[in-house]
Amino acid sequence: MARILLTGFEPFGGDTVNPSGDAVALVADAWTGPDELVTATLPVSFRGAAEQMNALLDRHSPDIVIATGLAGGRSAVTPERVAINLADARIPDNDGAQPVDQESVPGGPPAAFATLPVKAIAGAIRDAGIPAEVSYSAGTYVCNHVFAHVMQWADAAPGRRGGFIHVPYATGQGSQNAPELPLEDIARALRIAVRISVDRSVDIHVTGGAIS
Repeated sequence: MARILLTGFEPFGGDTVNPSGDAVALVADAWTGPDELVTATLPVSFRGAAEQMNALLDRHSPDIVIATGLAGGRSAVTPERVAINLADARIPDNDGAQPVDQESVPGGPPAAFATLPVKAIAGAIRDAGIPAEVSYSAGTYVCNHVFAHVMQWADAAPGRRGGFIHVPYATGQGSQNAPELPLEDIARALRIAVRISVDRSVDIHVTGGAIS
C-alpha cells in the first residue's frame, strides 16, 4: 500500500472559497482505500505553506505527494510539469508578504520536474470527460513555492514522488466570466490523479508539449 499526501489551499485574493481545498475535502470524505490518504489544507502564505508542508512530510513520510491549488482563469484541470525556484508575488499573500525575485528553495536548482506521471494523469482525467491538460508553468506565487518545496523533498531520497495540480474555479465561484467546473468533477479529477500516481511510476510516452 502507498501513503499519499494530498493538499489544497485556503481562499485568497478576495475569494471566499478555494475549490482546491474544497475538492480535497470531498476526496477525503469519499476515500475507501486500500492505500492510505492523508489530506490537509495549506495557508496561502509563502512562509506558512512551506512550513506546514514540510511538517506534514516529516510527520507522515508519504510515498507520493500531490499538492493542488486554484488557477482562476484556466478552463481545465492542469497537472504541472515543472516547478521553478522563484517567488515573485503579484499580490501579497494572506500574511501580507510579497516576495520579489527570491528563491523558493535557497541554493536549490533553478527548476525541478514533477515525478508524477503528468501526461497519464491528464489523459485519464480527459477520458473521464473532464477537461485536462499538462501545464508548463505553475506561476510564481504560493502554489509554485509549495511545488518547489515538494520537489526538494522528492529529490532528496529514492522512491519519493511528487507534483502539483492546478484546478479551475468551481461552478458559481468564478468572477468576470472565468471558466468553471463542477466541484464534484474537480474532486473526481483529483481522485483519478491519486489512482494513476499510485498505479504508474513511469509516465506514458506521448506528445504533449506546448508551442508557445
